[in-house]
Amino acid sequence: MKMDQIEKNLPVIETERFVLRPVRKSDAGLLAMYAGDERVSRFTRSIPNPLPPGATEAFVARALDPERTEDVWIMDGSGHDLSEVLGVIALDRMDRNQSEVGYWVAPAFWNTGIASEAVGAMLAANPQKCKTIFASVFQDNPGSARVLTNAGFEYIGDAEAFSVARNAQVPTWTYLKKLG
Repeated sequence: MKMDQIEKNLPVIETERFVLRPVRKSDAGLLAMYAGDERVSRFTRSIPNPLPPGATEAFVARALDPERTEDVWIMDGSGHDLSEVLGVIALDRMDRNQSEVGYWVAPAFWNTGIASEAVGAMLAANPQKCKTIFASVFQDNPGSARVLTNAGFEYIGDAEAFSVARNAQVPTWTYLKKLG
């Protein structure tokens, strides 16, 4: 499948300050810079710290793979005088018409409402036509928990998830939102 065909599979979702668009190979440099920041990686399950050579390119390749189970969008502010890469938001397909949303925002844009705007736009667009969307955040990241509760997610319990950057199991809060 060619790049333009892959991009057609994912809609561009517009928000007031940026667009959510498919990943491009040219995003690798900014993705590496932001994802390589320990302030970002420590709040994700899958980003290692330090970021090994080739990790970002492998992420981009997975995002562009037509057989992927996770759809990934870049929060792109270039059309609104912001950075081309503000962060990432993804929907990982699960069974029974459900998905799990995950996101991170570059530290320079923390506390600006970028994550809330991205999550709200993703829910409104519902590109995978989900009936239920799950999310979990590490308990030491209350800002991300507020993003979810402000978007109408309901807290459903505590759990743990492995953080590659921390090399440890980390307590999480789990949320869900029913759509349609």
